[in-house]
Amino acid sequence: MAGMTGKSSALPGRPPAVVLVHGAWHGAWCWEPAIAALAAAGVTALAVDLPGHGDDPGPLGDLHGDAAHVTSVLNALDGPVVLAGHAYGGAVITEAGSHPAVAHLVYLSGLALDDGESCTDVASEEAVAAGISHAGRTELAAGFVTGPGDTVTLDPDVARACLYHDCDPAIADWAIARLGPQQLLSLRQQPWAVAWRTKPSTYVVCTNDQAIHPVRQRILSRRCITTVEWPTGHAPFLSRPDLLAGLLAGLVARPGAGCAG
Repeated sequence: MAGMTGKSSALPGRPPAVVLVHGAWHGAWCWEPAIAALAAAGVTALAVDLPGHGDDPGPLGDLHGDAAHVTSVLNALDGPVVLAGHAYGGAVITEAGSHPAVAHLVYLSGLALDDGESCTDVASEEAVAAGISHAGRTELAAGFVTGPGDTVTLDPDVARACLYHDCDPAIADWAIARLGPQQLLSLRQQPWAVAWRTKPSTYVVCTNDQAIHPVRQRILSRRCITTVEWPTGHAPFLSRPDLLAGLLAGLVARPGAGCAG
């Protein structure tokens, strides 16, 4: 697929039934355990590198460029797919997910933005009203390390505490070594389309998430049709890929979903 980098289970003769969109600082590499678990269940999955991330050699994109890239990937696929986005990837699928190939949206601790919201202020009024407490939590923003061109990377110790605290230490080391820069602009932009208003959707609340507060996730989950809760941290694709594969395989096989693997 010209211009597209990523990871795939590449089952012979099967187009992908699941398309995976990573969050900020990550790349398609983060989905490798989940892709393997999906392949074992007979489901073909494709994880996309957003521009400038993972193995993609291009410059970093903003929110709209990232969504356009996912749209270009969907344009090249045959058949309906389940489109899943993690964290910032939830903002990307919110804009790109109205594509006719998308049968179902999955927000994995995802930022399901509404009109006029950005990743930095999503559901802010509801969060204030809910009285979210950050006592005892390491703030992800405390680990921001500014770089050239309005980019930010993560301090490794903060990344471990906020993103991978419930992962095997060796897996956390593997992931931290692969984190890259993120455009700050992408976290401040508002979506041009809101796919969860027109598409079936599932929200996964990670109840031990140290990066996106679980209470904020529950607020965002009200925007989706179905909600599930897992007792995991921010990266269940690394700590519990079996849970993610089970959910996605079930959605692919659901009668009427139109994307049986």
